[in-house]
Amino acid sequence: MSFLVPEVYAQCPVCIVTVGGGLLIAKKFGIDDLLVAIWISALNTALSFWIARAIKQKLLRNPLFWTLGLFVTSIVYLYFSKQIGHPGNVFWGIDKVLFGMILGLVVSLGAIGVDLLLRKTHSGKVYFPYQKVVVPLVLLLGVTLVFKFLLTVK
Repeated sequence: MSFLVPEVYAQCPVCIVTVGGGLLIAKKFGIDDLLVAIWISALNTALSFWIARAIKQKLLRNPLFWTLGLFVTSIVYLYFSKQIGHPGNVFWGIDKVLFGMILGLVVSLGAIGVDLLLRKTHSGKVYFPYQKVVVPLVLLLGVTLVFKFLLTVK
């Protein structure tokens, strides 16, 4: 019966739109820019891997190319829309939005690496259902909670 179940992708368009809408709402509720930027970057990474999978041309199928492209595009947009560069909006001497974007990128790519490492140590199979979704989500939530704590202690 499992042959009737379609393949599931962790980075689906519905998930991406949902996260994007959630980020807008979070910003409206006053959630710190650094925390929102982590998830913006995670959204970009998820979108990049989804785009790369949909591209037919081999040269453009590299998800890291799309990840870097969306990261740079987001930074440029945030800079020109004056959401980056406010003197009082810094954490450890770095703009909160920029810091969050970099942190989100590193954690997202790291989560993909952890998932691949787990699969490699388990003969190419997952340890648990939806591992490709759970690993990034847990790592991103963990980093978000750590920085939420650091922002409140500061």
